[in-house]
Amino acid sequence: MIEQSKNMNRQILDLAIPNIISNVSIPLLSVVDTVLMGNIGDPVYLGAIALGSAIFNMLYWGLGFLRMGTTGMTAQAFGRSDKLEMSNLLGQSFLLAMFISAVLILFQIPIGLGTLYLLNGSAEVQFLAREYFMIRIWAAPAALGLLVLNGWFLGMQNARYPLILTILVNLLNIVFNLYFIKYMGMTSDGIAWGTVLAQYITFVSGMLLCFYSYKDYVKSISKKLMFKISSLKRFFNLNRDIFLRTLCLVLVFNYFIAQSAQAGDLVLAANQILLQFLAILSYAVDGFAYATESLTGKFYGAKDNSNLQKSIKYCFIWGMSFAVLFMLVYGFQGENLLAVFTDNQEILELASTYLIWMVIMPIASSGAYIWDGIYIGALAGKPMRNSMIIATFLVFLPLYLLLKPYYGIHALWLSMMAFMIGRTITLWYLSGKYIKV
Repeated sequence: MIEQSKNMNRQILDLAIPNIISNVSIPLLSVVDTVLMGNIGDPVYLGAIALGSAIFNMLYWGLGFLRMGTTGMTAQAFGRSDKLEMSNLLGQSFLLAMFISAVLILFQIPIGLGTLYLLNGSAEVQFLAREYFMIRIWAAPAALGLLVLNGWFLGMQNARYPLILTILVNLLNIVFNLYFIKYMGMTSDGIAWGTVLAQYITFVSGMLLCFYSYKDYVKSISKKLMFKISSLKRFFNLNRDIFLRTLCLVLVFNYFIAQSAQAGDLVLAANQILLQFLAILSYAVDGFAYATESLTGKFYGAKDNSNLQKSIKYCFIWGMSFAVLFMLVYGFQGENLLAVFTDNQEILELASTYLIWMVIMPIASSGAYIWDGIYIGALAGKPMRNSMIIATFLVFLPLYLLLKPYYGIHALWLSMMAFMIGRTITLWYLSGKYIKV
């Protein structure tokens, strides 16, 4: 029994640790961008990055099924030792990613103008954010291709390659951003160009890793089977549900940004900094969620219910332990961490008034992240979708609209916390029906 527990923990950590390192490097980039813009002195640059990033969060989070669906389906094929299915999932996901990226580039003007209109912001912030968007959109093929590659590698129980690629893209991005801003005198446009260059270099590197280590799988891709109706229907049904689920998540965060922008550039800048705290937390705990995706899918494919239940139990233990750690760090070092992001005293003073929500958020939100990983591995897209719809339209939006007149921006943060708890509760409630082999 003890040996079995050690083995399960080893499997979890082998997948989770590389994912934690790679995931934490993702908000690190956003942190660096926020620091660079925050120390220019004018809050409009922070606001521009906030709005510009919000657009791509909406696009790429909404398209997160390219990673999540690929991971879950590949992991189950891995558990069944179905090499042909693993190969064809790579081909299907990649073709879909390239088609979507072509659509995004073709319709970049209406997409950019439409989303910026919805997000509000001052005229100067809008202008800079539009410039940022029109540059960064050209990285769409590389960005979506990386989602597919990382998802497929994770489904193949390989967390090392996503680690390499994520660290590479973020290190390159940081280097390019520092160069464009510090040496070329650019601002938010330099951040955008740095992202474009970094993503294309990393995408090419990922393709080389795939061809080098999985040459036989690439050669086994069958055009006939890739376009088989039954295979495509299953592929699109799962991705449709994940897309709708993620669309609700994007709606919540972009509504959060839009409400912050309506309250003024200072509030937008302060909340942009605090959202970095939440991003770091979510990406760290998602390391265990990703491990859960891979293991749940593998054990589902192998029809191994005993190890499935053990993996779920231990992933929750590890994930919630990290949540407590973040709660303590934010509680005791939150003020010092805020000062890293900006030297603008007005922004610092405003952000400190909302800091208490960052202390509570780790415990309130981490359960939802782990449950997401479980449902993705089980290919249970429908209950994920339903849970997110309930949390968005029956919890977050009504609660904020009810409390906004009395508590202002605090109501926004309270509603975000309730949204996370609502997701956790509904996913837990539905698990008895959907999470079993």
